[in-house]
Amino acid sequence: MEKDIKQMKSLALAYMGDAIYEVYVREHLLKKGTVKPNQLHQEAITFVSAKAQSSVLLDWLERDILDDEEKSIVSRGRNAKSGSVPRNTSVQTYRYSTAFEALIGFHYLSSNNVRLEELINLAIQFLEGRKG
Repeated sequence: MEKDIKQMKSLALAYMGDAIYEVYVREHLLKKGTVKPNQLHQEAITFVSAKAQSSVLLDWLERDILDDEEKSIVSRGRNAKSGSVPRNTSVQTYRYSTAFEALIGFHYLSSNNVRLEELINLAIQFLEGRKG
């Protein structure tokens, strides 16, 4: 299966990564004590938006915390052609967001749970730090 994952299309990895990251973010918000549905949704957006995910990945690249294999996954994810970019998002932001999700999806599908959780925790800490 691992070889298959390395051959998997970046958008398929991103599809999985999007769902997994969302679950971790939701769990984080519930553990923090956020319970009102509207408040949960508004706070979740600050973690799962393309802009948030892109900023996390750019921070990781700047701080050089990804290994060569991870950088390769990111590069493939960033260059994947999705066909459409959501409104209110630049193409570059959307591509980095897709790359972030592809990396999360790769680690999840590869059962690299320790690294998966490490990266997700780094992402949450980074985004919480930006909120002040």
